[in-house]
Amino acid sequence: MAEKEKIRIDKFLWSIRIFKTRSLAAEACATGKVRSNGVTVKPAKTVGVGDQYEIKTSSKKWKIEVTSLIHNRVGYEEAIKHYVDLSPKEETDKTQVSAFVFNTGKRQSKQGRPTKKEKRRLDDFLQ
Repeated sequence: MAEKEKIRIDKFLWSIRIFKTRSLAAEACATGKVRSNGVTVKPAKTVGVGDQYEIKTSSKKWKIEVTSLIHNRVGYEEAIKHYVDLSPKEETDKTQVSAFVFNTGKRQSKQGRPTKKEKRRLDDFLQ
């Protein structure tokens, strides 16, 4: 992509699938969860190739370096080509244990509230 092209940080973070919606990405920037060189960035900050960002999501602390710009949201396989994940190893290991759906914080299937069938079995067992 040409160097003169500009993209906002909130749109970039949404495009590379760190945030599920662009409004969540903008909110994270506005609340200080996205930093560049230790300084909080605003949602309208222009992203450049080689920039490094620290991003705090509900499930992981990211540290990324931008390798190329992307304007539209694409699939995961394509999205990971536009940044390098520099997150510390211990953060990555902790996330892999608790990662359910690409670090979105969703719970695993079959965990949490019991199904109707499980409730019936539990009621039969207790009675």
